[in-house]
Amino acid sequence: MSHFPGSSDNSHDSTYAEKNRGELVPCGGGDPIPLHKSKLLIGRRESCDISLKFSNVSGQHCRLSLESGYWFVRDLNSRNGTKVDGKRIYRKRLDPGCTLSLAKHEFKVVYNPQELGAYGTPPPDDDDVEELLRRSLLDRAGLARRSPNRPNANKNPLDD
Repeated sequence: MSHFPGSSDNSHDSTYAEKNRGELVPCGGGDPIPLHKSKLLIGRRESCDISLKFSNVSGQHCRLSLESGYWFVRDLNSRNGTKVDGKRIYRKRLDPGCTLSLAKHEFKVVYNPQELGAYGTPPPDDDDVEELLRRSLLDRAGLARRSPNRPNANKNPLDD
């Protein structure tokens, strides 16, 4: 199902909110792309749920999934990357109003989490968790040794 570019999908009618779970609005202009299923594959291939006919978009670029009322994006090892608000990601929550970039193509993410079943605090943002998990336990606890190039790096405060 191809939605962009040259989409002829007329989804802005009275039943739009009932049929769709939000939309991707191209930042450079063009027709909004409805998010019509809770899991969507985005890429250059015709077989993708959202087919973007650009040479710098990978065949299977990323996957969107609706979880607890929030959209998440996962990069599928795309050649030119996936970014959220200018930061390259592997998997990240898409908050309403953020900018999703696929290669050099930018889209504003438009949806209402409450209308999609969200309540309370948003689910954890996986990129923040992954960044934390990359650090050692000692570093996370504030006990890691400092670089030897810094003064007092190995000094024990109990020696004073």
